[in-house]
Amino acid sequence: MLKLVLPKGSLERATLELFDEADLGVQRSSDVTYRATIADPRIDEVRILRPQEIPRYVAEGLFDIGITGRDWIEETGSDVVSLCQLHYSKATARPVRIVVAVHADSGVERIEDLKRGARVSTEFPELTRRFFTRHGLDVDIRLSYGATEAKVPDIVDAIVDLTETGSALRAAGLRIIDTILVSFTELIANPAAYEDLPKRHAMSQIQSLLEGTLEARGRVLVKLNVAEVDLDGIIEILPALKSPTVSKLFGEGGYAVETVVPKSDINTLIPALKDHGATDIIELPISKIVH
Repeated sequence: MLKLVLPKGSLERATLELFDEADLGVQRSSDVTYRATIADPRIDEVRILRPQEIPRYVAEGLFDIGITGRDWIEETGSDVVSLCQLHYSKATARPVRIVVAVHADSGVERIEDLKRGARVSTEFPELTRRFFTRHGLDVDIRLSYGATEAKVPDIVDAIVDLTETGSALRAAGLRIIDTILVSFTELIANPAAYEDLPKRHAMSQIQSLLEGTLEARGRVLVKLNVAEVDLDGIIEILPALKSPTVSKLFGEGGYAVETVVPKSDINTLIPALKDHGATDIIELPISKIVH
């Protein structure tokens, strides 16, 4: 039913891992193959292409849905439907930023300090052009084909580049002076395909699986037993997505309690639960949380 396009390059590994965790494992003959399959009746075709191209291909109807970054949607000006943000990137769950950066010793503190005709290197010429035009600044925009940070200060005066943590820019002796765009990875759809009700339903189901998988990352299910006298104390210290589930134990004067908690809290939570009277504590991994 659906033609799906996934990003190659920096997002490739993280995207394939997400699909695998969502039980939508992508199968291909080798790591350099551009065609793939997913053993799911909702997905007829899978292609793996550069994220720069994906918004246009989805907008043109070559694919029904795809994954790319908001940065490339804005750069290409593509008419697509954003189904949801997927909070993952190359290395973290944080968004990436497109920023303006200069050499740390340039004396430039803000974009208005750039001189008329300043040379700006970037892989995002359209976004950059619109940004400087909006601020009434006349700069010389030069398309970069990579290693953009290496061109300051002897080749260009400033760059517009993508950063996740800012560490690579700092290592190159650069300083960020402005942010053009905050970009998440997004699941996008072709507008005509989105208006097709069976396809929209399939898109929604795929979206639920991906979002549910991301929601489950970093969380675990905790189950325990507790005597009635200790129940209130246990409930008080339990973090939960909502209220913990509490069930009366058969034939006993106690309760079974279960809840979802952050994995990062578990090393302090389990001893605290035991101190408050909990017994038979079980920690279980979670694959998906679908609301």
